[in-house]
Amino acid sequence: RLTVDTSQVSVRPLQKTTGESIIMAVQDLKESPPSGQKTVLLFWAQWHEGSAGAMTQLLTALEGAAQDVRLARVEAESVPTLSKQYKVTMVPTFIMLDEAGTVVETLEGVEDSAEVTRAVMRLQTRTPASNTTAATANKEENAEEKRTEKELLTKRLDRLIGSSEVMLFMKGNPSASRCGFSRQAVELLEEEKIPFGSFDILSDEEVRQGLKKHSNWPTYPQLYAKGELVGGLDILKEMKEDGGTLREQLEITAVEEPPMPLNDRLKQLTNRSTVMLFMKGLPSAPRCGFSRQMVEILNEQKVSYDAFDILQDEQVRQGLKDYSDWPTYPQLYVSGDLVGGLDIVKEMKDDGSLSEVLAPATSS
Repeated sequence: RLTVDTSQVSVRPLQKTTGESIIMAVQDLKESPPSGQKTVLLFWAQWHEGSAGAMTQLLTALEGAAQDVRLARVEAESVPTLSKQYKVTMVPTFIMLDEAGTVVETLEGVEDSAEVTRAVMRLQTRTPASNTTAATANKEENAEEKRTEKELLTKRLDRLIGSSEVMLFMKGNPSASRCGFSRQAVELLEEEKIPFGSFDILSDEEVRQGLKKHSNWPTYPQLYAKGELVGGLDILKEMKEDGGTLREQLEITAVEEPPMPLNDRLKQLTNRSTVMLFMKGLPSAPRCGFSRQMVEILNEQKVSYDAFDILQDEQVRQGLKDYSDWPTYPQLYVSGDLVGGLDIVKEMKDDGSLSEVLAPATSS
């Protein structure tokens, strides 16, 4: 039976060698653990103090008490294959595996030593029968999560497609195309002075792959008019050769306008989605720890949101600081109004007010 005094774990200092590694029996994994033994995996990150410190220390303390249970760590960002395999989106995350390697329990974002210890105890005392029951429940839960993820992606794709009367999904952007086909599509539209929005599919792998299935069109660029797929470059060329202008065939009424004033553009961007996140990188690939933590919190809330990578647009990056009177990133907006940065959002999460603020998005 597992008996650990968790009150002692939090105060016991980690011992270090003369170099950098922690002296402990807990194994660091870079590949899936072999079957045949129950296993606890701690997914951690160097930038996250709790997972690298107290939770690692807890795992070390449990090593001697958790009989017949393998205890191991996985550095989430250094071993992305395992993070993807076990659907890890935040640290710390504890994954409990039975002897067959099936996930029977997952603890996300938990930094309570007692709760983790109880979960390890449940794993240690689990019988094969309960393993089967838990595995079935876990499969059902994963299926529900996949349905939810698909619904959120569909909403995001529809929102992107409809964000402009003419929308081009391309490699790169109009001023810096990353492939010849995309460049030719831009030239055809600009030749007739057709105003259009664009999205760089190289910046977001989720959109890149999702849009192929969403529109049943396997290649890029993809052009949409009034929310409907027109096609790729070949279709545009055929329309051009058939006579008449692209504008007439696409039934475009808008005319090219002068550049939008920065404040008007920022207002439009902050209202692009009910919940709008300005961050470094994108949700699928954050470029700083603060942005990553903000994404994790929003994902926990299971809210539909859009994001803007401020590293890709210096004008927006600097202008938004003055527009919102907020000097740092990430910045979170709801219905066009600034909520705040990471510290504010964390406080709201802790006091329970965050879900209330995000309600307009969850109910839409």
